[in-house]
Amino acid sequence: MSNRIERANSEVQRCIAQIITTKMNDPRLSPFLYVSEISLTPDFKYCKVKIALDSDDQNVLNQNLQVLQKSEGFIKRELAKMVDMPFMPKLNFVLDKGTSASVRVNELLKNLNIPKLEEENGEDDE
Repeated sequence: MSNRIERANSEVQRCIAQIITTKMNDPRLSPFLYVSEISLTPDFKYCKVKIALDSDDQNVLNQNLQVLQKSEGFIKRELAKMVDMPFMPKLNFVLDKGTSASVRVNELLKNLNIPKLEEENGEDDE
């Protein structure tokens, strides 16, 4: 990936995250929602926005995704004010399943009941 695309990805990611957290006042959006990755096409016409949420509830994830898809016009307008790009890309919001899977694995590891090994001093009780 070219350096130009990488810089554009990071700038767009920063701006979209800022728009979602500070300018969108929709109560249906979770405060734990974050933008995990951005993938701009080289012609800047399309942008895949991966979002993640620290939750396992599929209904909450889908609701947040729907709110963001319906707010695409607002997000694009605000993004146009923040960055200078040849085109404002069409935003496609998708769930980041990798982040969701790692959250689930961490929860499972926390809930494991593994007994601690008792240390042996090496002394015999004779």
